[in-house]
Order: sequence, then C-alpha cells, then structure tokens
Amino acid sequence: MTEGNFVDYVKMHVSSGKGGGGSAHLRREKFVTKGGPDGGDGGRGGHIIVRTNPNLWTLLHLKFKRHIRAGHGSNGSKQTSTGADGEDIYVDVPLGTVIRDTETQEVIRELTELDEEFIIAKGGMGGLGNAHFKTATNQTPRYAQPGMDGVEVNVTLELKVLADVGLVGFPNAGKSTLLSVITAAKPKIANYEFTTLKPNLGIVQYRDFQTFVIADIPGIIEGAAEGKGLGHRFLRHIERNSTLLFMIPADAPDVAEQYHVLFNELEKYNPELLDKDKLIAITKCDMLDAELKAELKKELDKSLEVPYLFISSVAQQGLVELKDKLWAMLNKPESND
Repeated sequence: MTEGNFVDYVKMHVSSGKGGGGSAHLRREKFVTKGGPDGGDGGRGGHIIVRTNPNLWTLLHLKFKRHIRAGHGSNGSKQTSTGADGEDIYVDVPLGTVIRDTETQEVIRELTELDEEFIIAKGGMGGLGNAHFKTATNQTPRYAQPGMDGVEVNVTLELKVLADVGLVGFPNAGKSTLLSVITAAKPKIANYEFTTLKPNLGIVQYRDFQTFVIADIPGIIEGAAEGKGLGHRFLRHIERNSTLLFMIPADAPDVAEQYHVLFNELEKYNPELLDKDKLIAITKCDMLDAELKAELKKELDKSLEVPYLFISSVAQQGLVELKDKLWAMLNKPESND
C-alpha cells in the first residue's frame, strides 16, 4: 500500500431513513360496504450500520463518501399490509476504528471485534395503521400514524492500527529501515526527518511459521503531545500496541535523555501507555567499535531502567536477538495478580 493510500481519518454526515406512514384504509369490497379499518403499518426507515471488515486496512474507500443516506420505509396499505422496510446501508471499516461525534468529540463506539456491527443511526419507526385504533366506541377510525423521521448525525471515523509492537522514536531514528528489513513492508526510506508521513504495518515472520505485527508511525518530537510535529495526530496508533519498542540511534548526543523525552511525551498524551511493555533498541550500532559500545553500555546500565539491545538494520546485527526478545515479551504468561 502506498503512503498516499493510507487514510485513517474521515468525517461524514449520515442520515437514516424515515419510517413509512400507517394506512387509514377502510375495507370496501363487493357486498361489504362497511368493512371497517384494515390499514397496515408503515415500514421502518433504513439504518446506517457500521461493521468491521478484516480485509480492510484503511479508510481510503470512505474518503470521498461524505454523505450516506439510508432508504425510507414504505407506507402501509390495505388488508393490514405492512410497508417494506427502508434499505439498510452498511459502512465497512477496518478493525480498530473509533466512531466519534464530530461536534462533541465524544467516543460513540470502538470497533475491535471481528464482524462487529453497530447501528450508528437508527431508522425512524413506521406509523401504525388505523386497524390499531379500532375500539368498541370508535369502530371506523379514519386516521393513522405518520412515520417517524430518521436521524442525522455528523460522525468522525478514526483508525487506530492494531499491531503487537509499536515503534517509537524521533524522526530519522531508523524505524522504517528496521521495518523494511524484518518484514516485507516497503516504507519510504531517506536520510531526512519526517520521511514517514503515514503509519506503516509489517508482519514479522518468526520461528515455526509464527508471526507478529509491527507498526511504524511518524517520528515524535518534543512537544508532540501538545500537537507539535506529526506526533499528535499519530500517537493514537500506538494505543493498542501491547509492546513499545523505543528506537534511539547510537550517534544521539544522549541516548538516555532521548528515551526520557519520548517517555514524557507518551505520558502527557496518555498515561496508560506507560503500562505497556517497553524495550529500547539502540540503532545504527555498526558505527560503534567494541570499545565505544562497552563505554555506552556502562552509561546506559546506570541511567536506564528499561531493557535495551544494540542493533543495526543495515548490517543485520542483533536482529535475531531483537525478534526473540519481542516474541518473549508478547507471549509472556499472564500473572495471576
């Protein structure tokens, strides 16, 4: 999937169908001049239903569908015939989609289950026919209920990608390079900041045909939680990752300081992110000789409380150990506390 085809944010106006009106018909047949009321009920209006589709990875197919309308219910007719229901409209979305009220920004629903369905706008109820209003004192009611109006809602669909591991780091930290080496993904790679403008997903092939999914998001900068850079828009994509892999280049001025800046940005954005398992990958370690690596290790042992590994995506160093460590973190037995 090309970067431009990744759409994770869509606004739309949805309208459910109006219910059909009840019938006020009076039975009139040959030899039956006063047969009484036999008006049927109106059909309900069509619903707007959002459902998950495991074959979708993005909201691209909804990018230009800004208005969605369901069908109206048909009116009731004679012989107590109920009108047809309006056509329901299904909106397929990927797993991990969040539905928000555009005006209040309130989360209406998060869709994370396979084949999950949610009625986002209910169709109006059909009106009752005059047959319902017949009584002993009013045997020929000549009135019926009108159908109820449908619902109009402005909603925002946001996609939070579902991945096992989320890559967290500053721009140009080597996240896309790692993704391209350990998965079949083909992210854009270049030697400048914010090369990645959209999240990328890749499937890591592990031993015995086992796999796990890794997500690369645009680089985070200091102040991302307040909306600086691209981080504020894409930080939501790591909310559902069970493990966070912090990537810091070996040539960084202060590796521990960079980790703490990234850690603080996540804490400001959503403190719950800090409960996830964390691992630090020191990237571009092919630039370090044994002496420099030993010196850096000595410093990190003092200043970091999180496990770390030295890797080089280009030189293929430490990648097997990295995959083993991530797999162990993803499949550790749950505690009974």
